[in-house]
Amino acid sequence: MQDLLQVAIREAERLGADYADVRYMERKSEPISMKNGAVVSVALQEEQGFGIRVMHSGAWGFASRSVTSEVELRRAAAEAVALARASAKVRPCPASFAPLDRVQDVYRTKVQKDPFTVPPEEKLELLADIDRELRAESAIRVAETSLLSLCERKWFLSSEGSDIEQTIYQTGASIAATAIGNGDRQRRSFSNYAQAGYEFIDQLNLKTRATGIAAEAKQLLTADPCPVLETTLILGSSQLALQIHESCGHPIELDRVLGSEASFAGTSFLSPGMVGEYQYGSSEVTIIADATLPGSLGTFGYDDEGVPAQRVTIVDKGKFLNFLTSRETAPMLGQASNGTMRADGATNLPLVRMTNINLDPGDWTLDEVIKDTQHGVFMESPKSWSLDDKRLNFHFGTEYAYEIRDGAIARLLKNPAYTDMTTRFWPACDAVAGKGHGEWQLWGMPSCAKGEPVQIAHVAHGAAPARFRGVRVGVDKQ
Repeated sequence: MQDLLQVAIREAERLGADYADVRYMERKSEPISMKNGAVVSVALQEEQGFGIRVMHSGAWGFASRSVTSEVELRRAAAEAVALARASAKVRPCPASFAPLDRVQDVYRTKVQKDPFTVPPEEKLELLADIDRELRAESAIRVAETSLLSLCERKWFLSSEGSDIEQTIYQTGASIAATAIGNGDRQRRSFSNYAQAGYEFIDQLNLKTRATGIAAEAKQLLTADPCPVLETTLILGSSQLALQIHESCGHPIELDRVLGSEASFAGTSFLSPGMVGEYQYGSSEVTIIADATLPGSLGTFGYDDEGVPAQRVTIVDKGKFLNFLTSRETAPMLGQASNGTMRADGATNLPLVRMTNINLDPGDWTLDEVIKDTQHGVFMESPKSWSLDDKRLNFHFGTEYAYEIRDGAIARLLKNPAYTDMTTRFWPACDAVAGKGHGEWQLWGMPSCAKGEPVQIAHVAHGAAPARFRGVRVGVDKQ
């Protein structure tokens, strides 16, 4: 494969390109899903192709093909160079990027059980067992279950001499139960994904989780609605993971800050001058971007520019320190790329994307946080979210909540929601759990959308429950 891909590099150089890289990818995925005992889908999807990116006269050109041959590699190289030449005539400022050392390496996910060696019949049997557990509760009218197995093989070659091969496996599952009764409808769900083999599915204990989820959905039918008030809010780890994604992960993507990307997730309230100066959160808040974390969905060996995966401190005890960068954007800050350029397939240009954006665990246990809270609301499990295009104002709904009264969990609450501003919310964090067993968890998110046309990235967030003071909760129907 490397010898074949070199054809595109040599052709681009022959046509005058200052730089060229080519990426080839083979992707195989197996989504399986069931609803109320009936199979919805069983599919084995495969795709392959290559993309070549060149720089000529300070402008980028890109071309891709789904068929990989010497003829198509040469044609794509010529097309990319022609596009770069045309772009150079209208680009106001020439593009440039930091040099990169030559890399020759192989990266592979460590798996105990290849998910594609597990027969679909066995996977369907597991989903059927989970479905029966969900619908054993009479109030459950809709039971939904799914499994996903994915394998990507990628080759990256550049005119700088880099030659990188990566094989990445991902697996995960989602289950949900919808209860109807008492003139109401309530839903409880669970999902998680990881860079791992089928052993991850075994570790999720989905049948046991199904029993609890079904019971909780039924209990929500008779729960009191979340009151409307300003109070102390404690977020569970799965909801906090989504909060980190939306109000920390997207704003720190430097291409958004510089205005070169605005689709779907918008731009950012941050600016380059805030690095090292801006107080993003309280002293309890330390946020790390870590693409080296074993088993996490946003982990890899090298990004799609050939930059090694890195662990980067984004916020240190509240102080904002770093953006997510590329070889082109990082020099604008006097830095080298921290390796976050990734593309959804070989036929797309790489963009600055999140990796594993994690909130460091704190010195509390969740039990200590609750006991230290006179009155408040604990919310967990994402249900809905909405943010403005700068990632400032936000509104989140969760599947369930509990009232906290006199340092103890009190009544169950349904239809909970909270709203705030990013610039006020994170400074209001005064306690982060993580000292207790299993409180800090990684949550894989395989559906992060960005770009035009849209690209989907697989990212993850680690978090433990945390407390925020003075947050508006509930839904004011007026």
